[in-house]
Parts: sequence; C-alpha cells; structure tokens
Amino acid sequence: MSGHSKFANIKHKKEKNDAAKGKIFTIIGKEIAVAVKEGGPNPDNNSKLRDVIAKAKANNMPNDTIERGIKKAAGDLSAVNYETATYEGYGPSGIAIIVETLTDNRNRTAANVRNAFTKGGGSVGAMGCVSYMFDTKGLIIVDKEEYEGDADELMMAALDAGAEDFSEEEDSYEITTAPDDLGTVRENLEAAGIPMASAEVTMIPQTWNTLTNEEDIKKMNRILDLLDEDDDVQNVYHNWDE
Repeated sequence: MSGHSKFANIKHKKEKNDAAKGKIFTIIGKEIAVAVKEGGPNPDNNSKLRDVIAKAKANNMPNDTIERGIKKAAGDLSAVNYETATYEGYGPSGIAIIVETLTDNRNRTAANVRNAFTKGGGSVGAMGCVSYMFDTKGLIIVDKEEYEGDADELMMAALDAGAEDFSEEEDSYEITTAPDDLGTVRENLEAAGIPMASAEVTMIPQTWNTLTNEEDIKKMNRILDLLDEDDDVQNVYHNWDE
C-alpha cells in the first residue's frame, strides 16, 4: 500500500480546492453526460453512471443537480459531445505526469495542456512514456471522522466485498480494488452502511520522486495550477512526493 496515503492527500487537497471554485461539479457534470450517452440514463442498468452518481454524492452535489444533468444528457440530442483525451509527459527533474481530459475541442485542449507543461519547464511526451510507472486501481477512501466502527471490522468488510488490499492511514482508511471491481465493492460497502469519502478508478504511482530544488518545486506547482484551472482537465496524476 506504499504511496496510497500520499496520493489520497494530493487528491483531497485538489478536490477541496476544486470544490471551493465549483470546478468539481463541472468535472462531474461532464462525467454524467458521458456516462448517460454511453449507457443510458437508468443507473440500475448503467454501472458507470452509478459510479459517477456515487462520486457526485461524495462531493456533496445536490440530488436535483445530478438528476438535471442526467435528464439533460438523455434528452438533449444536440448537447455537446465530449471525448476523452489523455496526455503524458514530464515535469521538472523528470517527474511523471498524466493528464486526463474530457473535451469538445481536442485542438484547444492539446494546446492548453502543452502550454501548461511548457510554462512549468516540462514537456509533453508520447503516449505510454510515463503510464508504465503507474498502476490503475480502484481506490476507496473512508474518512475516520465519518466511520464509527474499528479498522478490523472495516478491513474484513472490504475484503469480503472483493477488495484487493486495505490500509489504515492517519486520517483515513484506504481500500484498493481491481479497476473492474470498484463498482461492486463500493455497492457492497454502501449496502453495509459504510460512508465513503470517494470511490473512483485512479492511477497510483509505483514509486515517488522528490524535488529538492526550490525552482523545480515552483515550476511543478505552476504546471499543476495551470492544469487545475483548465475546465477540460478531469484528472491529473503524478509521482511527485510533496
């Protein structure tokens, strides 16, 4: 489980920042639209939509906003069609970065991502140049403040639900799954009344790298800030140990 807590902390910081600006709702709104177009508006028959709805609720998106997003995607044939585009590259001192986007204009998105890397002293590379350094996993975070049981009970519940691994961190419990098992494990834990702060498929670095040069740290933060400001960017993964 090495590195998961670092990832969770990065993710939590980013999502709190996003929530303050309302960006997380924009991100989830796009994911709802894509899920509905791919599998229909009924979450009972659309596991991807179920997972996005769970993510929306974990981020305190109001139910009526979720329902409006589903109805809009299902009923508006002229709605914007988003497509996924993933970029890989390097930050200062070879830090590995993966950027996942949902866009209605690939040229604009590619230019913006490249600009973010360039301004931070990094570079966009070929597909596959850094993704081999990450493992794709389902990651469920349970906030200790929200869960009243003990760690052993939660671990057994998670493993019985089909999880691969379990870890207790300072302020949370972290449950990892195979990517395809995330929805099933989440639903089993949900049925058991276990509150989850987040549950999503993510990229977890196999190793973490540090930056010691102040200029490199400044440049890396510049890349992350510019990507964070881009509405086309859904997720950013990296192996920088802050």
